[in-house]
Formats: sequence, C-alpha cells, structure tokens
Amino acid sequence: MNLDALNKVAEAMVAPSRGILAADESTGTIKKRFDAISVENTEDNRRDYRELMFRAKEAMQFISGVILYDETIWQSAKDGTPLVKLIEQAGSIPGIKVDEGTRQLAGAKPGELITKGLDGLDKRLPKYYEQGARFAKWRAVIDPTNVSYAGVLANAHALARYANLCQEFNIVPIVEPEVLMDADNDIDTTYAVTEWVLKEVFQQLYYLNVPLEGIVLKPNMIVPGKKAAKQASVDEVAEKTIRCLKACVPSAVPGIAYLSGGQSDELATAHLSRMNEIGGFPWKMTFSYGRALQAAPQKAWSGKAENVGKAQAAFLHRARMNGLASLGKWNPSLEKQAA
Repeated sequence: MNLDALNKVAEAMVAPSRGILAADESTGTIKKRFDAISVENTEDNRRDYRELMFRAKEAMQFISGVILYDETIWQSAKDGTPLVKLIEQAGSIPGIKVDEGTRQLAGAKPGELITKGLDGLDKRLPKYYEQGARFAKWRAVIDPTNVSYAGVLANAHALARYANLCQEFNIVPIVEPEVLMDADNDIDTTYAVTEWVLKEVFQQLYYLNVPLEGIVLKPNMIVPGKKAAKQASVDEVAEKTIRCLKACVPSAVPGIAYLSGGQSDELATAHLSRMNEIGGFPWKMTFSYGRALQAAPQKAWSGKAENVGKAQAAFLHRARMNGLASLGKWNPSLEKQAA
C-alpha cells in the first residue's frame, strides 16, 4: 500500500469545483432508465450513452472521477478508443463499482440486506487497477425503518473489509453507507440511524487498519423519507447533515462526496451548496451523483445520434451547477440558464 499515492487520488476526487459522476448502473438498473426514454437496453446503446458523457469535454471539467460498471470499464468507444482512456483524456479519474448487489442478511430482520462481492475481490482488484481504475465503490444499504444492530454491524464490517482490500492494491475505496430515503420516516429518524451507521463504519475501519487519508466517504444527506408527511427545508437538511457528520467523521478523511439518493436534480444541488455556504467543517464536501447528473442528459438524448449535442449540453449544465454547489456558490436563478 502506498498511502501517499492513495491520498493524492482521494484529494483529486474531491478537488474544488469538481465531483464524481456515478455511471455505474447495473445492466438491470440502466434498463429502467432506458425504458423511461424508450431506448432498447443493448450493449451498444449503453456504450453510446456513456461515451457521449465522457466525450463532453466542457462538462467533464467539473467531473473529478467516474464510477464505472464492470461492463463499461472493458468497453471501447465506437472509434476503438477504450472508454477508460476517454475519461483520462478528459482529465478525470476512472473508478469501478466492485460490489455485487445485495441479499437478505441471514438471521436479521426480514428485508435487512447485506452487500455481496468480497469473495474473489482480491483477484479482481489488480485487474481493475491494470485497466486504469484508481478508486472503487461499495454500497451498503440501510433501511431506517427496518434496522438492527446485526444489520448495521455486518454492513459496516463488509465496508471495512472492502476498504482494506482496495488499499492493499493501491485503489482508493469510496465508502458508501446509504441510509435510504424511500420510506415515511421523519428527519430525526434519518439522523439517528445515520449517526449509528457512521459511528459503526468508522469503528470497523479502525479495527481493520484502514488509513482514513486514503478513503472518500459517500454518505446520504440527512433528509426525511420521501413519503414523510413533513418534508424539510434546505436549511434544516444542510444544518442537520453537517451536525451529524461532524459528530461522526474524523477530520483525517479528505472529503465527502454525497449521494443524491433519489432527490430531485435541483434539490440535491441546493442542499450541497447550502452546506458549503455554511461551512465550518474539516473536509471538502462535493457530489457523487448518478441520476441527479444523468436524468436530464438521458431524456435529451433519447437514444438518437442527432441528440448527442443536446444531451451533452444538459450534462454540462448539471455538472456546472453541482461544481458551483461544491463551492457554496449555486443559486436557483442559475438553473434558468439551462441549454
């Protein structure tokens, strides 16, 4: 393990005005996105769609790294250039999703999930490194309305095992414990469960000797569930998220790259910008968004070659908005400048 090299990559991933594009949807997940825009879910279409983003040079200025799915990291563009090379040429860092989805955790509550993928990970990581990946992602999923100590501990330990393995092979682990926002829980429940999960994750990282200078944390924001009767203001979300993370996350962590978790494009941007405007925390705070960066370009593209320019303009707009949010400089009036 070369901690200096890991730290250099981690710092670059959270560089000012830049954030991470999560383009790591599984084949099944991207099918849902393509169904919504009436595009056939073929390997070529998946490649063409991702290629248009990686070739959007202006937009990629705001993208520090790209999380890829296993299929994508081995693919080449139409002209034969490896997609990994396109990302590097755009000045971004290629990364790879290494978890293999979830399954029911035996002995826990029904519906409590554990993430799969540790078996054989030590064999996969060197190949990903050779292919150009310099960071990885592993997502643990926690339902705040259905949670037990067994579930929290098992997921925190798996995240720490994954992080330990990544660093062994000089790959920066994105540590992603996601407390879901799909239910009807209030914001205080999200806070309490997120605090519990983060404290356990950092305890397990400590036990497994994971140097925090060589990771990036990808947490949820403290928001109420989507179905909650009472939603929260941008100020409340920003203040509670900062408070929760300051109570749990050591200052040695270079940066925090939030997941959007199903928030609307604009709300995810507004929350991030408000947090950076408030400030007073030791880490850089940026974005690691999937749908909140991609929904607009996907719709603009709709599977048609003649729409590539339009899709790239939509991607540029969202990337620029979030780049500003990472500096605390976004405001709603800027949204009207969308192409």
